[in-house]
Amino acid sequence: MPRPNNGPGLKFLRKRGVFYIQWYDAGNKRQRSTGTNDRGEAEARLAEFIIERGKIDLPRGPRDPSQFPIADALALYGAEHAPTTAAPERIAYAIDALLPFWGASMVSAITQETCRAYTRERKRSPGTIRKELGTLRASLHFAQRYGRLTAVPHVFLPSKPEGRGRWLSRTEAAQLIHAAVRSRSDTRLYLPLFLVIALYTGARKEAILSLRWPQIDLDRGIINFNPPGRKRTSKGRPILPIPDRLMTFLRLARRRGSDLGYVVHRNGHRITDIGDARSGSFGRACTRAGLADTGVVPHTLRHTCGTWMAQAGVSMFEIGGWLGQSVARTTELYAHHSPDHLASARRAADRRA
Repeated sequence: MPRPNNGPGLKFLRKRGVFYIQWYDAGNKRQRSTGTNDRGEAEARLAEFIIERGKIDLPRGPRDPSQFPIADALALYGAEHAPTTAAPERIAYAIDALLPFWGASMVSAITQETCRAYTRERKRSPGTIRKELGTLRASLHFAQRYGRLTAVPHVFLPSKPEGRGRWLSRTEAAQLIHAAVRSRSDTRLYLPLFLVIALYTGARKEAILSLRWPQIDLDRGIINFNPPGRKRTSKGRPILPIPDRLMTFLRLARRRGSDLGYVVHRNGHRITDIGDARSGSFGRACTRAGLADTGVVPHTLRHTCGTWMAQAGVSMFEIGGWLGQSVARTTELYAHHSPDHLASARRAADRRA
């Protein structure tokens, strides 16, 4: 039986020492070299490939939704807007996920019923579906602003998932780090370092995995999560003083790193993902630590950092600055953990009693 026409993905060919873009077309495997052994660079080449693959000759002038293919809107968005963003590969992945279902339809086919059908067919989490359909919606509005589409139908997104409130106790954090240290040889060289950076800085997973040594000044004790040239997004990446305990781990890691290489790496190569609660190196460590099926995911480490700070009485302003987010969002997430939370209101209520 021929293989399905799967979308493009990356595969590292050890014999050739570089990443290849691999996909199936009409049941036949296709490959194209990225020309690099760096995972981050290979992902950028993959994003460019997906966008170029979707490009078509787009007719000029605004058209009615019944006359405008969804594939045209996605191709226009991928070609004109994605390259201007901080993470074009994310848009490329979303477009590649959307095309098999929507690619043969006109914009007028977008209804609540078809959006629900897409959700059922994708069989992904509500958060993933929201991101993909959000890309579809953004592409339609972009086409309208670009003068190609006369009207935009409503794109029905799944309900926004509830925020994750899970955080680790210090005992749980120690168990997770210990489990990472006891991992297989290739994992224990990077996973414990990822965990301690996340717990001490509260940085997001992508910010840690893309961190390179030039962004860390061990002499001055500064870590800058914004690489040169990165476009600023709503997900802030702060410049932080390095805590003393984290400094110890970083100095040890620096001895086996290269001047320009990634801080968290596998044999010098960038790690694009560490998994989640049930998969990858992170999931295996959670299982060994007895934390499987307890709601612990990589983002839990960021939430743990903020929670511990709030419990220590750190102000919401400082926590927000440390995590690179607004005071309002910080207050929403962490104020109830602070020993001073609503203390003035409580004292006022006591005086009235």
